[in-house]
Amino acid sequence: MEFAQNLVVAIMAGGSGTRFWPMSREERPKQFLNLTGSRTMLQLTRDRLEGIPPERILVLTNARFVDLAREQLPDLPPENIIGEPMPRDTSGAVALAAALVERKWPGAVLAILAADHTIEPPERFREVLLATAETAGAEGGLYTFGIQPRGAATGYGYLEVGEKLGELRGAAFHKLVAFREKPDLPTAQAFLASGRHLWNSGMFVWRTSDIQRELLAQLPEHHAAMARAARAWGTSGFDEALRSAFEPLPKVSIDFGVMENAKDVRCAVADFEWNDVGGWVALEQVLPRDAAGNWTQADLLPIDSSRNIVVSERTGHKVVCIGVDDLIVVTTPDATLVCRKSEAERIKQAVEALKKG
Repeated sequence: MEFAQNLVVAIMAGGSGTRFWPMSREERPKQFLNLTGSRTMLQLTRDRLEGIPPERILVLTNARFVDLAREQLPDLPPENIIGEPMPRDTSGAVALAAALVERKWPGAVLAILAADHTIEPPERFREVLLATAETAGAEGGLYTFGIQPRGAATGYGYLEVGEKLGELRGAAFHKLVAFREKPDLPTAQAFLASGRHLWNSGMFVWRTSDIQRELLAQLPEHHAAMARAARAWGTSGFDEALRSAFEPLPKVSIDFGVMENAKDVRCAVADFEWNDVGGWVALEQVLPRDAAGNWTQADLLPIDSSRNIVVSERTGHKVVCIGVDDLIVVTTPDATLVCRKSEAERIKQAVEALKKG
């Protein structure tokens, strides 16, 4: 495929969430965890890019996770795994990726992916990605991936789509009317009923020249700072150049900072299964369910127990659940979590309490 050869992918892997404690820690956040029983979230993201040369895949992560990312993705050139010196939200990461790609591969089409999503089947994801890349390369525009909603979810942002602009290999492209914030339940139900609203996946495809033009117009400080940093890529001064570029920038998301006011924003309607796996309860969507009705990645013996999420990192460790339902049970070598699924949001409280000692 012609434009597949022109495609560069940047994987955003900088998050440091606490919702997967005790597996997720400050030194090993969600994207570096094996939550599905096969590979880590970052590795699965890279696996979905089969056919794209490793040298055309970048990973942007927190500077302290660079060694971990390189360990998990040994096929990528070490210089392609880049450490952000401080978090500046997605606009900082996207501006840096665009500047680096435009410097090394002028005229490329750039895809921005997240390292903590599950997507099935990967073959269909690749088809939609490459179809979108080919369309973006030929026609221009800024493309975001919209997911057909499976229900009235309140935990996702939404995309309101308008007229259909075209289709390629079963992937439909629409004009994007508006970004919608995470709704309350009645609003989410109205979005679902309208048939015009999709879940916002946070994945993008565009020509680097197109996103650079919008960055210059809307976030000129980001554009200039990252252009300066990109010139030092591959030199001994790159780390210091990154620090100088990131330090003065405000934290702003790419949706708010660029996309909501961009001139030509389009939506690729994705028909693959997608989940951003925001916390333990989301594993109901991705873990196998045993005969007793538990979602498990553990050596579990359930007795009159159902609808539990049970995960263990401990080798040779038996977990027994007796007469309990709707729990989250997680064991690691140094900690155990037991809570009702309905109380999962309070895991953050536990993490804060542990920090205080």
